[in-house]
Amino acid sequence: MDKKTPSRYQLISAFAAVYIIWGSTYLAIKFAIISFPPFLMAGFRFLISSVIIFGIARFFSKEKIKLNFWKDAFIIGGALLLGGNGGVVWAEQYVPSGLTALIVATVPIWMVLFDWLHPHGNKPTWKIIIGLVLGFAGLLIMISPTTILSGEKVNLYGAGALLFATCSWAAGSVYSRRADLPKSKFLTVAMEMFAGGILLLLAGTIFGEWNNFHIASLSTQSITAFFYLIAFGSVIGFTSYIWLLDAVGPARASTYAYVNPVIAVLLGWLIGGEEITSRIFFAAFFIILGVVFIITKKEFLRFKRKIK
Repeated sequence: MDKKTPSRYQLISAFAAVYIIWGSTYLAIKFAIISFPPFLMAGFRFLISSVIIFGIARFFSKEKIKLNFWKDAFIIGGALLLGGNGGVVWAEQYVPSGLTALIVATVPIWMVLFDWLHPHGNKPTWKIIIGLVLGFAGLLIMISPTTILSGEKVNLYGAGALLFATCSWAAGSVYSRRADLPKSKFLTVAMEMFAGGILLLLAGTIFGEWNNFHIASLSTQSITAFFYLIAFGSVIGFTSYIWLLDAVGPARASTYAYVNPVIAVLLGWLIGGEEITSRIFFAAFFIILGVVFIITKKEFLRFKRKIK
């Protein structure tokens, strides 16, 4: 039986979810950590999300969870969510949400480099090399300690945390290509979210965040943003992306990678009161153009992964 052709409404709704909702998560994180300790916020977010997505996984698949799946789930969950998302959440205490999204947009660059360095990795083509050069040029403009263009300098501690986060996410994504995980995408991500949530809560405990966590002191803004990240960022955004992978293929579905930063910068400016300077504009141009060169290549799309 032929696969049913998706309607225009379904396609528009799904793309809006991965473009706009995922692009908005950076601003939502900024609002959530106003009164919510960063690692604890992220940990609770992914634990709750994992339970919901596990329910979705069980609706579509009855695949058994093998014990050895958990080892790779914790490795990948640690790289993607503790190192990756945890670094982003911590950095947003010091870096505007729009700039954060632009630096995170360099993840495909690191993925290509890490895959290249792997003994059985892919050698980059000349188009990917151009993308790497453009991406690093944009990154240099963004975080350079000297004033290349107008605009305030990026906090170096925050920028360092974001660079670590992007490298951690990229390394986890490359590792996941060879990991022993369930065939069901929903079940895989539910396990990774659960593992990452546990590790984030452990990190919050180590950094003493429980001392600053009081439910009564959480602002309405932070609580609203927290549940927005769960319902929209993790559940609706992710399920929409999985649906798009099947409906339009990875090449079109992965276009979120160079749309999300634009959405994040615009929302940060419109709602978060963040400034758009010439530094941000030119950095965004080079980074997004570099990602366009990289992400359209088949060798990259074979291992592209995303969890927002």
